[in-house]
Amino acid sequence: MKAAPFEMVRPAALADATALLTRTGAHALAGGQSLGPMLNLRLARPTLLVPITHLAALREVSETASSVTIGACITHAAIADGGVPDIGLPDVGLNLLARVAEGIAYRAVRTRGTIGGSLCHADPAADWVTVLTTLSAEVLTTDGRVLSLRDFILGAFRTALTPGELLRAVRVPKLSPTARWGYVKACRKPGEFAHAMAAVLADRGMTRAVIGAVGGPPIVLEGASVTRTPDLPGLDAVDAHLQRVVLGRAMTQAGLA
Repeated sequence: MKAAPFEMVRPAALADATALLTRTGAHALAGGQSLGPMLNLRLARPTLLVPITHLAALREVSETASSVTIGACITHAAIADGGVPDIGLPDVGLNLLARVAEGIAYRAVRTRGTIGGSLCHADPAADWVTVLTTLSAEVLTTDGRVLSLRDFILGAFRTALTPGELLRAVRVPKLSPTARWGYVKACRKPGEFAHAMAAVLADRGMTRAVIGAVGGPPIVLEGASVTRTPDLPGLDAVDAHLQRVVLGRAMTQAGLA
């Protein structure tokens, strides 16, 4: 099957992109690694595609003493290759964000897929959705809004972006030197979509576990509830068991089990 007919307009500047995206049927195009297959299957039928990866304003990376800000169009491969500063990880020589990025799909996908595109696509099985929720990351939009991931991801393939609004960057807090972290996902084979995933963080007196790939927004557990057997409504017995196994392994990685 081929994509339904659409127009493509390459904006010269960020302001041009946001103006184009106010049109009915317009859709931003970043890496296209998720959108492309949906176009070919006609699961998505935009009338206008607006490429944005060439826009310098969406490719900036900055660092402060407390956080790292990553432009929306920074690719997974750039992160995996150490193109963004480390947010801190107690395992010597391991960059947390790079380690996550390196496990996303295949190298060919990582060289085009972007961190912002992944979040805006809001696939429940996407690595960044679960990981960045665990890390208390915030998204910065072109409308000047700052949203937590928990407020940004509204459901499967749904976000809080409004017409004409783009995700500009992701701000990730740095971890303390005593932080403990675990991240595990279960796939049928390396590079495929995850059927279960969990991330666990213990830092600065806070403990959080996030369970992804549940068909909707990630399930967030905090405080004492992290060490209890979680209720997983909407999942059948097999899927729920797999999620609990993955969560247990992430907790073991973090030294909490």
